[in-house]
Amino acid sequence: MKDRELLEALFDAAVKAADPLTGIRKYLPSPPKSGRTVVIGAGKGAAQMAAALESVWPGPLSGVVVTRYGYGCETKSIEILEASHPVPDAAGLAGAKRLVGAISGLSENDLVIALICGGGSALLPAPPEGLTLEDEITLNEALLASGAPISAMNVVRKHLSTIKGGRLAAATKARVVSLIVSDIPGDNPAFVASGPTIPDATTRQEALAIIEQYRLMLSEKMIAHLNSPAADAPKPDDPVFARHEHYVIASAGVSLEAAAAVARSHGVTPHILSDSVEGESRDVALVHAALAREVALRDRPFTKPAVLLSGGETTVTLRSKGGKGGRNGEFALAFALAIDGHHITALAADTDGIDGSETNAGAFADGTSTRRLRIAGLDGRKLLDGNDSFSGFSAIDDLFSTGPTGTNVNDFRAILVR
Repeated sequence: MKDRELLEALFDAAVKAADPLTGIRKYLPSPPKSGRTVVIGAGKGAAQMAAALESVWPGPLSGVVVTRYGYGCETKSIEILEASHPVPDAAGLAGAKRLVGAISGLSENDLVIALICGGGSALLPAPPEGLTLEDEITLNEALLASGAPISAMNVVRKHLSTIKGGRLAAATKARVVSLIVSDIPGDNPAFVASGPTIPDATTRQEALAIIEQYRLMLSEKMIAHLNSPAADAPKPDDPVFARHEHYVIASAGVSLEAAAAVARSHGVTPHILSDSVEGESRDVALVHAALAREVALRDRPFTKPAVLLSGGETTVTLRSKGGKGGRNGEFALAFALAIDGHHITALAADTDGIDGSETNAGAFADGTSTRRLRIAGLDGRKLLDGNDSFSGFSAIDDLFSTGPTGTNVNDFRAILVR
């Protein structure tokens, strides 16, 4: 099997291991004895989670989930709404209201099944009183450009929302069971999609500290809200959550183990570095590249042939406007520059099938990438400085495109050293 074919097979195995149907079957709650079952959900894989739940649920269901434009699928009784990601829009605002409306009138005899996965933060804009959708759009754009880790972003988001930070689950008297596909390093369920059904102990003071640390330019109205008790989110010990349950049904760790098994079957020794890597994409790339070069040149700390696997969620601090590409493309471009001339091949891709705002999942990079960029009249360093990895990899036909995968356990990186 050729190098890129093997890396693609590893990616496919990782995505298959994150199939929500497997986890839903394992953690399927019992139907209520005398009440209704209502499904709510949000995220880039929420529609596929809804379809999977319908396929195994033994009784009647109703409900609504919100997913990204183009990520919907056919369902029987659960309504699929589509909205904008990564920047919120009016459709997401309406979708958030629909979720609250679907469960607010339920009783203690009813059951709510919440299907939550990555992307739900942007898909469920719900600004507090006095703030607008435009404020939430400004917040998201500032967070995405800041370079802050996803956990920090979500601390800020959940204190500037009426739905995040457990508030959605607090809007109903029904028992809530949350089934979560984690795209968060460390798999803290309260951070996935900013935890609409899972409270956590973070505070508005922590949100203000993050805003100061990353120099986020937010409006006076947003800062004033964070300085008021209205921004306080419900705490985990609030009695409203006493009967609630939550389960992480898929994660990066499980997906990396599945990819490792495929590598072994092809005679390549896998080494899982971590399933929770965070940091600036280009910096993470340099560390991975240094390790890969060490293997290539000195057979240490691992001997060839080897594949280095990692997951998690890196970030990109925007240095200019107009560039195209996501964090995986940024990783791949920085990695390519650092392994120029070496017999190393890498794939960096988002398991949901879309890297950033473009149409590709990520990109391949190898020891010939920068030379081929030069032949195409492009300077890899300038592309990186302009956050324009998409244009570079498109020019040399190194984009990795899958379309929406129906799940999301975040970044997948595989580095093959022969």
